[in-house]
Amino acid sequence: MFARLGAGGMGRVYLSYTRGGRPVAIKVVRPELAEDPEFRHRFAREVASARRIHGLYTAQVVDSGVDAAQPWLATAYVAGPSLQQVVDRFGPLPERTVLLIVAGVAEALQAIHSTDVVHRDLKPANVLLAADGPRVIDFGIARAADTSALTSTGLRIGSPGYMAPEQVLGQAAGPATDVFALGALAVHICTGAPPFGGGPESATMYRAVHEDPDLSRVPAGLRPLLLQCLAKDPARRPGTLQIIEAAGSHPAVGGHLRFADGWLPRPVSSEIQRRADLPTAPAGPDATGPTAAGPAVGPAAGPAAGPATTLDPLRAATAEAPTALAPARPPVVAVVAPASASAAADERERDRGRRQGSRRRRTAVTTAAALLIGAAGAAAVLLSPLLGDDLADADTMDAVPTSAPPTAPMTPAPSTPAPSTPAPTPTAVPPGPGWTPVYTGTELTSPDPTYEFDIKAGRVAPQENATWYLGRSANEFFVPEDSDTYIAADNRLTPEDCVKGVESRPAGTLPFSTLRDGRAFCVRSQGGREVAVVRVLAAGTEDGAVRISMDYYRRNG
Repeated sequence: MFARLGAGGMGRVYLSYTRGGRPVAIKVVRPELAEDPEFRHRFAREVASARRIHGLYTAQVVDSGVDAAQPWLATAYVAGPSLQQVVDRFGPLPERTVLLIVAGVAEALQAIHSTDVVHRDLKPANVLLAADGPRVIDFGIARAADTSALTSTGLRIGSPGYMAPEQVLGQAAGPATDVFALGALAVHICTGAPPFGGGPESATMYRAVHEDPDLSRVPAGLRPLLLQCLAKDPARRPGTLQIIEAAGSHPAVGGHLRFADGWLPRPVSSEIQRRADLPTAPAGPDATGPTAAGPAVGPAAGPAAGPATTLDPLRAATAEAPTALAPARPPVVAVVAPASASAAADERERDRGRRQGSRRRRTAVTTAAALLIGAAGAAAVLLSPLLGDDLADADTMDAVPTSAPPTAPMTPAPSTPAPSTPAPTPTAVPPGPGWTPVYTGTELTSPDPTYEFDIKAGRVAPQENATWYLGRSANEFFVPEDSDTYIAADNRLTPEDCVKGVESRPAGTLPFSTLRDGRAFCVRSQGGREVAVVRVLAAGTEDGAVRISMDYYRRNG
């Protein structure tokens, strides 16, 4: 096994290799979606459509298991970060680079739309950067998730900030919907922020429908094209061919579109080269996840089919060699099932326990990881944000190991906290003149430890989906390793108090048993320019949900 980097609304994504040694990314659908007949029907239809897409700027779908107990989809691996990761780490991109990316993504959309597929969730996290141009990922699969099984959980199809007005209003999505998202994506990568701001999702979507985009920081030469892409009326948006022609005629690209040397800033090129060095050894027995599995599932490929290299660690647990996924052609990956559904449940509980009392660290690759996904599920390993949110809304995940120091353990919280009484809703304390509130008094509920609080967006998101987050286990909160925390004596806490507190009395742990009845604590970002003030409204309750009120501030200047 190699590594697991995240999960999202649709499922989890893993790394495997073809028998010829080519890396592929495998998305395994969430169990509750797999139980929905309507979802399975749509998933099979959308996967069939996606396999017809062969654009040069898309990640090719290479195999699938639409009839498996938990459906899965495999695509080619792209050695590069997502646009979201690039902007978060290196800042806005230069005008020429933006134009080339826009043209490449527009060409990808041409290929996608030519098969009557609409992406529906185009955003910086769903575009990867390779040395020879962008690659659009996760195309069309969002439509399959537009079923009761997913929408009933409160997960929206599409991402606020990039959703077109017709999408926000629940109207039919078409090619022009993706053009709007491309315009929003372009604004983000050239300014560092989406065109309709941040904050609560409802506010962002309201602005997308009723207000003009903020293009004040967009280079003057890009504004006309992006303003057309962001038109409220789909009929007024340009087609993908018009976008490519407009980008190609722009003076910044010299009259032609070429992904030649120097098209990317040097730090970004270096990052892409670093990611091309994939892990070559399977994870050891201390991997995060099970190392034993039951017999293989899936149709046999015949006697000549050999075992898949990525499943070598599992072979010791079963005498039966894994069989191939696809019987009609050379097998792409091998699939192994756990011994039983109860084993999967036990492993999920152990994984939850491993998170307690520890800080999470978003590094390149978690050392290992297998997934038990039910009696007929797949085991593989996650590597890259190849399939959108489920790997990188990520935006928060690297694809290869870095030299960052190991995670520092936190002191374990009490194993069985007493149930708390929900606290009254607190009010934010006005900040001093050096801070600007982004939002205040936003109430959020994490239903279980697989959901974290996305501080910048002011929303709840599946784990591994936020760049700056407040996570929670069954007993405590935890934050990124490069963030600092401080616990106030009561529910009154300002950004100024937070800065003083983390310098003089930083908190090592954030157990629920300490943070009861509205007591406030804060999280300070790396660099100290952002502060989140959190007040606990309910935690340690019988249903496992955690409810908080959060204020988010940015330092002025």
